[in-house]
Amino acid sequence: MAEHILFLTGHLAEPRLRQVLESMVPTPFTWEIRNIGVKVAALMTPEIIRRRIGPIGEASRIVVPGRCKGDLAALGAELGVPVVHGPDEVKDLPQFFGRKGAGRDLSRHDCRIFAEIVEASGLTVEQILARAAHLRAEGADVIDLGCLPGTPFPHLEEAVQALKAEGYVVSIDSGDPTELRRGAEAGASYLLSLTERTLPLAFEVAAVPVLIPANHGDLDALVGACERLMAAGRPFLADPILDPIHFGFTASIVRYHELRRRLPEVEILMGVGNLTELTDADTTGITMILMGMVSELAIRNILVVQVSPHCQRAVKEAEVARRILYAAREDRSLPQGYDSGLMALRDRRPFPNSPAEIAENAAAVADPNFRIEVAEDGVHIYNRDGHHVAVDPFDLFPKLGVEQDGSHAFYLGVELARAQIAHQLGKRYVQDSELRWGCAVPPPPTDRLHLAAPGSTLEARRKRTRRCEKP
Repeated sequence: MAEHILFLTGHLAEPRLRQVLESMVPTPFTWEIRNIGVKVAALMTPEIIRRRIGPIGEASRIVVPGRCKGDLAALGAELGVPVVHGPDEVKDLPQFFGRKGAGRDLSRHDCRIFAEIVEASGLTVEQILARAAHLRAEGADVIDLGCLPGTPFPHLEEAVQALKAEGYVVSIDSGDPTELRRGAEAGASYLLSLTERTLPLAFEVAAVPVLIPANHGDLDALVGACERLMAAGRPFLADPILDPIHFGFTASIVRYHELRRRLPEVEILMGVGNLTELTDADTTGITMILMGMVSELAIRNILVVQVSPHCQRAVKEAEVARRILYAAREDRSLPQGYDSGLMALRDRRPFPNSPAEIAENAAAVADPNFRIEVAEDGVHIYNRDGHHVAVDPFDLFPKLGVEQDGSHAFYLGVELARAQIAHQLGKRYVQDSELRWGCAVPPPPTDRLHLAAPGSTLEARRKRTRRCEKP
């Protein structure tokens, strides 16, 4: 028997909801739309729903607008069927129900992230532990302790042991075999890096070495070192070294491809910092391209650094990319429609409503509260007294009549600034919500206006300014 879904909505959204659902036919479920008597569907609450929903009939699930606030689990328990959030925008319902790749499984990946603390020798053990906690929260699997040439690291053993005591997997990154040995004897799991000249150390310690060529670009020497360890049954990772743009970048990509061709089963590591750190470009796109190569070449280890301020989210970006690409590869699909975490500056569908649809909404408004939307033609702001459109918010202010209301003017200034940025970049704008920047910025609070304390100025502004509905 097909699932029967009850969609709850309000006056303004009902026609669009019906249009979208009808455009989805045939659907694997039957459905009913119920207008519960509010103008703006997003402002319905569990209390309003309880009073107005009426008999639920054969419904096996109830879907409410994505911006509806409140305890839906308790409401569902009371009604006897699950009550769930739909998408924020009605036009996103097809994706919500699995059309065009939505709802894919992003729980899996097969790529290990090494996150380097470059200046570890200059940090205290407590500082190293704090940095490691941050990197692990971002997605790092291995904490790589960077040793600086000519800089003593007397507390190397203490740092390794402290990290291991907290459950971290540790690697040591040094060109000095003595430091590598010290780290391995303290319990490090990986050593970055050994060459064909320092290879004997790989037979003397338990840590897994990362092999690089002694002479930069010498793939034959690297392959030879790999074959020696393979013959001895010793585990290792191999890294042909990724070079910066204009200093061998393309040739270095070819080396990774050739290494995979010559040694199909070898575990490879790619250090991405020479591209992310040494290129003045946003790292989200760089990371996705590199991780695409990693996915195609079955490279299951990457080394990420976060030194330059413009690379401060490089680990998180790699974490998001590895999950998207694993899922897409398993699906034999393009990496499209899985997750928007790496689309920081622009959205694929930035403007959910056309200017004509916004004008239709505006014509139906009969209260003084301002609504703000963004479309291709600019920023729209409207209430019962008028509907205004502009690209520059300064052109809108004289028409709003809030010159004597400081808190209201401040609120509108913040919202119109966000709307302008969204219009300029092509991002999705939602009134009373911060702009989303993918994984480039930590998620914003759910809704500052909803978190306002009763009786506060913010709460008073919320009651006056936001699109409120009385029960």
